[in-house]
Amino acid sequence: MSRDSDVIIIGSGIGGATLASALAPSGARILILERGEHLADTPEARDDVAIFERGFYRSDEEWIGSDGRKFLPGNYYYVGGNSKFYGAVMYRYRVEDFRARPHLQGTSPGWDMSYDDMEPWYARAEALFKVRGATGQDPTEPPRSGPFPFPAVPDEPALQRVRERLKRAGVHPASLPLAIDIDAWLKRGRTGWDAFPNTGGAGKIDAEVGPLADALKHPNVRLMTGAQVVRLETGADGHEVVAAVLRRNGREERLTARHFAVAAGAVQSAALLLRSANAAHPTGLGNRSDQLGRNFMNHNTSAMITLNPFLRNDSVYQKTLFFNDFYNDDPQVHAPLGNVQLLGRITGNILKAQVPAMPRFLARLMADRAFGWFLTSEDLPNPNSRVLVRGEDIVMDWQRSNMDAHHLLIKRTRQVMKRAGFPVVMVRIFGNKTTSHQCGTARLGTDPRASVVDLDCRSHDIPNLWITDASVLPTSAAVNPALTIAALALKAGEAMRQLDAQL
Repeated sequence: MSRDSDVIIIGSGIGGATLASALAPSGARILILERGEHLADTPEARDDVAIFERGFYRSDEEWIGSDGRKFLPGNYYYVGGNSKFYGAVMYRYRVEDFRARPHLQGTSPGWDMSYDDMEPWYARAEALFKVRGATGQDPTEPPRSGPFPFPAVPDEPALQRVRERLKRAGVHPASLPLAIDIDAWLKRGRTGWDAFPNTGGAGKIDAEVGPLADALKHPNVRLMTGAQVVRLETGADGHEVVAAVLRRNGREERLTARHFAVAAGAVQSAALLLRSANAAHPTGLGNRSDQLGRNFMNHNTSAMITLNPFLRNDSVYQKTLFFNDFYNDDPQVHAPLGNVQLLGRITGNILKAQVPAMPRFLARLMADRAFGWFLTSEDLPNPNSRVLVRGEDIVMDWQRSNMDAHHLLIKRTRQVMKRAGFPVVMVRIFGNKTTSHQCGTARLGTDPRASVVDLDCRSHDIPNLWITDASVLPTSAAVNPALTIAALALKAGEAMRQLDAQL
């Protein structure tokens, strides 16, 4: 049978772009379908007012929350996906994150594979994204087969002082693993990179600048933009996907391939597969387990601002430190609490955008002494926390979990910051319609009755269907998921090539 492509990849974010990079050297005909377009290189890319106050890049797409009301989820639809705006943090999950373990309010089920199984793929993903970091600083650091590809991004002078204060306060500040070329980033503009997109082709290594650019160097790889896939079609027996149906330029197109990889993000991938239900798969493609769309997880997150009137923050990018002293075990309750890391530099304009009633001069005065932190705790999988579709609408019924641990993480971090000499500590807990770090809607596992894909991200039910984004994560851990997504996509690419001699 003549087909349009050998592999169709739906989505150009970290999972899709990394899979394309893994498959590109095979010579197979690879087509990447992206509903968005390339981000134009305009001044707004480094304009904090445009991004944070005016919402210049924000999508107007609405989802329906568990309360029945529509909201703006904050997803981005561009080449490179949400990674265009990510903070470039590339953590490995810790050894303990792959194991079943109790939390204050429930149990994390662990994975059907170990950290040792993932370590080689983590190393390859770090090389692909040119990750900068340092070893020997974090007590929760997992074993490594080699050093980071590049040395850590240096602390600015203000952050050097904060690092020393944290050490004296009794914790172990460590350098964030970052996919950033710091010199190239600052050459184009002196800003942080957290929420600022890379539109110049150098600096922040997102999905477009990193693996997608690598893949597109090969003549057998094509990218089609403005192509929103609305459903996948199977043959009459439902045994394989035969076509992707997409909307482009106001009309529908139908494209065929031997393999189909869905990498549209944990919510959109689940929605696409649910909408693709047919007679052979009445509850959605690959959903014999009834787990598709279930176990939706977000991290429990907060922003913390610490101030010392005698400690000026003159940093530009700020985002270099984290500490995990409460990650695996709190000394009093003996349960995991989570991760604490720096946010990108909070400017007066960013603070004003978050507190519109605050006069701009006051916001700038506060920002001059403020250090911003991002606190993350694990959200536990729950089959009743799920993504549903209702016609054209997406319903996100997030059943939040494990908030006692997050409140305790806030308390412990506040105590640390007070000991570190920050008399003013302010916290904002993000609500249940904040959709950063979405994951879990098509979990991987060895049991087809309890998971959607196998350990290579291949559908248990449909042999030529793969899912290579955060959907497959069985647990959310309490660190940024980008590197784990990339590692799993590399693993899936190798499995696909071993399965199909033509790849």
